[in-house]
Amino acid sequence: MTQAKTTPTDLDVAPRDIRFDLDAARQGHWLSGDPVGTAVFNALSLTFPDGERLFMDAVKNYRGQLSGKLLEDAKGFIAQEAIHSREHHQLNSLIDRQRYPVAEIEETIRGRVKFARERGPMAMLISTIALEHFTAMMAETHARHSDLFDGAAPGIERLWRWHAMEETEHKAVAYDVFMEVTKDWKPLRRYLVRCRAMALVTLMFTRNITLYAARLLEADGYSRKAALKAVRRFVWGDPGVFRRGWKTYFAWYRPGFHPWDQDDREAFADWKAEFDAAVA
Repeated sequence: MTQAKTTPTDLDVAPRDIRFDLDAARQGHWLSGDPVGTAVFNALSLTFPDGERLFMDAVKNYRGQLSGKLLEDAKGFIAQEAIHSREHHQLNSLIDRQRYPVAEIEETIRGRVKFARERGPMAMLISTIALEHFTAMMAETHARHSDLFDGAAPGIERLWRWHAMEETEHKAVAYDVFMEVTKDWKPLRRYLVRCRAMALVTLMFTRNITLYAARLLEADGYSRKAALKAVRRFVWGDPGVFRRGWKTYFAWYRPGFHPWDQDDREAFADWKAEFDAAVA
């Protein structure tokens, strides 16, 4: 693991236009028959189409201030996120909407994204850099604990691996854009702004995913109390998708932090080769 402080110059943010066989989502509990794990990952997926369009626009707002490799990385980031949004929209469309409150959850998400947009371009970008770090942390957890998707429907399992790999590949793009467009800010101001954003994002994101997943579980017959307990055990206990990457998470609060201080490309090398070959 190398100390970078900047994005590696030999890193290309390359969109891979892949379509996945997601039909197993129609059958309900696609994660090895587990209603809890399926609910958690479906809840995450429901946030992605609108959330990733927010990330795309957050970076687009500042393209005029970018040049060179960062501009090319920004274009790659936008293209990757557009394809992620498309594929997760497809997954979400296959969830049984007669049984599960998908439309209700999507409406809540749209309202939260609308509020984020109304706060203006800089607030959008700051939210994006925090959420991108959080998703990179979860991607790292996926790579180092690939048993998370044991027994999952193959097409859906591939979708989550591809998404995790590309989230890692572009994990610093929005952050580098933030550093570029705030280069006239005092370092202490930038530090305090991003730490405050991460604290708020951590609170809101983990709470919202828990609530969305619990709503999905209630449709499977769980009581409200039992649903919340089961989801919290999954995300914080075993397997602990929000807990396992705590070292990566807390690195954010270090002065001088950069996402590529932790170069974890080796952990994703096999997945990258697989998906590069798929679009070759």
